[in-house]
Amino acid sequence: MKKKWSLFSIFNYLFLAVFSFTTLYPFIYIIAYSLSDGVEAMNHPIYFLPRGFTLENYIQIFKDTTFLNAYVITILRTVIGTFLHVFLSALFAYALTRKSLPGKTFFTFFIFIPSIFSGGMIPNFILYRELGLINNFWVYVFPFLFSFFHIIIMRTFFQQLPSSLEESAQIDGASNFRVFISIILPLSMPVMATIALFQGVFHWNDWFTGTYFVTEESLRPVQTLLNELLTESEALANAAQKASQTGTTVSAGVMTVTPESLRMATLIVATLPIICVYPFLQKYFVKGIMVGSIKE
Repeated sequence: MKKKWSLFSIFNYLFLAVFSFTTLYPFIYIIAYSLSDGVEAMNHPIYFLPRGFTLENYIQIFKDTTFLNAYVITILRTVIGTFLHVFLSALFAYALTRKSLPGKTFFTFFIFIPSIFSGGMIPNFILYRELGLINNFWVYVFPFLFSFFHIIIMRTFFQQLPSSLEESAQIDGASNFRVFISIILPLSMPVMATIALFQGVFHWNDWFTGTYFVTEESLRPVQTLLNELLTESEALANAAQKASQTGTTVSAGVMTVTPESLRMATLIVATLPIICVYPFLQKYFVKGIMVGSIKE
């Protein structure tokens, strides 16, 4: 049976195609630029394919020990920060599901109030300084261990689990912590993976903390390094644009790698890990994001 194409179907497919193209094209452009000769890219426009295909931009990046160190810092803060955030938030959320928890209302408001009011950057800086977190790796981890929104999501998910599983385990002599580790966590992989994805993306993309609370070069994450690279290359990009407007071109014998090509390559290297991890968490993400949407 042949499918009948209505005017709405044609318009719908065209709209989705255009929307998909506008979403993907920036990535295509950045990839093409990062694989292009820097001088060729400056003197000639790039649309889809690289000009003067080369891997020199990526080679220069991975030769830079500063970038490699920043990459290690970013990986460490993402792995450690995400693991501790998810585990401690799950512990807190599980405790809030216990009806016998003393001061349950107090603890709920204790984590809720900071989500509404913030002291601001200067009080945070003073607090971090008094705690010894300035120019300390743990400034990337400790301030982000808890999130009221994530705790509430986990608590809602835990409340939907059958209470009979916990009761049977407690009859067999299991403690609350054993129930949490052996029963609650294995059954909560969808919501755990969802929160891990949210927090992991935050840690990976965070440049603010490294910019304002860390001055040591050895502790800067890759996103802070990328932000500095964007700032430094802006003046060079403006100069190159003025040169092109006056008809001046950059000599190919001067350089083959430009700040702009290095910036594009850095963007790809900084974005690729998250893009690679997401497909493995997508099946959990779809389930976890629906937490609380259906009530029995």
